[in-house]
Amino acid sequence: MIAVVSPAKTLDFETQPCTELFTEPSFLKDSSELVKRLRKLSEDRLGELMGISPKLAGLNYARFQEWTTPFNTQNARPALLAFKGDVYAGLQAQTFSDDQFLYAQDHLRILSGLYGLLRPLDLIQPYRLEMGTSLDTMRGKNLYEFWGDRITEVLSKDLQADNSGILINLASNEYFNAIQPARLDTRIVTPVFKDEKNGNFKIISFFAKKARGLMSRYIIETQPKTPEDLRYFDSQGYAYNAKESSEDMIVFSRPESAR
Repeated sequence: MIAVVSPAKTLDFETQPCTELFTEPSFLKDSSELVKRLRKLSEDRLGELMGISPKLAGLNYARFQEWTTPFNTQNARPALLAFKGDVYAGLQAQTFSDDQFLYAQDHLRILSGLYGLLRPLDLIQPYRLEMGTSLDTMRGKNLYEFWGDRITEVLSKDLQADNSGILINLASNEYFNAIQPARLDTRIVTPVFKDEKNGNFKIISFFAKKARGLMSRYIIETQPKTPEDLRYFDSQGYAYNAKESSEDMIVFSRPESAR
């Protein structure tokens, strides 16, 4: 069983990593191609392309100019410890033991606009490049066309090595669309998290993102054998909702009083 999650815009390159373990990303040559393309853009054009403020455009312009290989522990850090958004607030990877990092290395993948597909211990340098960015390259008019079937091919090999034939989708649509499900020949199970608001249960983005991180942590801590084992997830007030669930969509609900 392998779970996929989205990256985060917010990064942490200041906190001391809690592990000395690290690996090199699988698509570093592809990442270098993208950086070479991005370096040709001015700060203004970069801001326009990404829809960000001049301040953030300046920050990311500098990041791409400073991006360099080879990666090492002095200029990069493990992906699972570099991202700091809502998903990663739920994951709390800084509390993992080395054994948990090693389990995560085999059972968790992070989709990325710049790095394609990351294992938790893969080193990354600071960046911002969302998968939905319409960056034209020699491979196409956007990042989906740039990555093509590369992400799917590597993920397929990882799933074959895992022997479970099960992919847990904890990523946003923007990132999961970089995967070609029909080519995976695997069962895809999607956990859905609904919170009560004004008497109705619905997906609330902030809570759902954190819940995806909580579920990722649950998988790493409990090492489930089947998707059905995920039904026992009950972190921070969530509970399995059998009525709304289906075979490949596991719904969890949380009342307002539990938040």
